[in-house]
Amino acid sequence: MAGLVPAIRVLRIEKTRDQAVPADIYLNVAVGGVLTGLVYGLMALGLSVIFGVVRVVNFAHGEMMTLAMYIAITLFTAFHLDPLVMLVPIASVMFVFGYVVQVRLINPFITRPDYMQFLLLVAVGIIIVNGLLIAFGPDVKSVQVSYAFDSFQVGPLIIDATKLYAAVAAIVVSAALFAFFRYTRHGTAIRACADNYTGALVVGLDVKQFYALTFGLGAACVGAAGVMLLLIVDVTPALGPAYTLLAFVIVITGGLGSMPGALLGGVLIGLTEAMAGLLFTPSAKSMFAFAILVLVLLLRPEGIMGKRAA
Repeated sequence: MAGLVPAIRVLRIEKTRDQAVPADIYLNVAVGGVLTGLVYGLMALGLSVIFGVVRVVNFAHGEMMTLAMYIAITLFTAFHLDPLVMLVPIASVMFVFGYVVQVRLINPFITRPDYMQFLLLVAVGIIIVNGLLIAFGPDVKSVQVSYAFDSFQVGPLIIDATKLYAAVAAIVVSAALFAFFRYTRHGTAIRACADNYTGALVVGLDVKQFYALTFGLGAACVGAAGVMLLLIVDVTPALGPAYTLLAFVIVITGGLGSMPGALLGGVLIGLTEAMAGLLFTPSAKSMFAFAILVLVLLLRPEGIMGKRAA
C-alpha cells in the first residue's frame, strides 16, 4: 500500500500539469488568431473603403490580393527580396493597377445597374485567376524567409515572429490610411464625395478622379495584406475567391463602409478561426466564421460598428 503513494502523487502532479497546459495553449492560439486577424482586417479595409466611397462591391478583391502575393513570390524567387521589404513597392504597383481598373473599366459602369458592375468585377476576378494559372500553374507556392521559424517568448506566450511582423505592418498601413483620410486635403475630398455625390460635383470636385484614387487605395491595402499574408499561408491561383468571400464576411460583420469596423471584424474572425481550429478541427474554421456573421446579422444587421439607416 505504501508503494502506491508515490505513484498516486505522480499521477496527481501529471494531472495538475495537464490541466495547466491547455490554458497556455488557448492563450497562445488566441494571440496568434488576433495577429492574423489584423492582417485580415487590413485586407477587408480595402474592400470597405472602396464600397464606402465608390459604392461598388469589388468581387475581384481576393483575386487582387492573390496577384500581389504572386508578385512577391516572383521577386523573392528571382532576387531573394524579403516580402516585408517589398511591401511598399508592391502596394504601389497594386495602387496603379486599381487606379487603372477604376478609370478604364469601372467608371463607365458607375451609372449602370448594380448587376452590371457585379458581373464586370466577377469577370476581372476570373481573368486574374486564369492569368495566374497560365503563368504559374496550379501548384502551391510559398516563401521561406530567414525568420520563418523564429518566435518571441513573453512569459507563457510564445509569439510567432512572422505573424507578429505581419500584424505590426498591418497596423502601420492601417494607421497611415486613417491619417490620410483624416488629415489630408485629398482624404477630406474623398470623404466629401462619399457623403454627398451631387454636392461634390456642385463645388467642382472631380468625383471620378477621386473614385479612381479610392479604388487604388483599396487595391494597395489588399496588396499590402497579401504580401503579409504570404508569410503565414501558402498560395495558389484558386485562393482568391475564398479570400474575397472572407473579406465580405469581415466587412459585413464589422459594418459595411466602416473602416474601424473592418479591423474589428478581421480580429474577431481571426480569433474565431484560431479557437475553432484548436477546439474542434481546422476544417471547421469557416463554419464558425459564418456563424459569427449570422449572429451579427440577427442581432445587429448593420454590423458591429455600422450606422443604422435613417
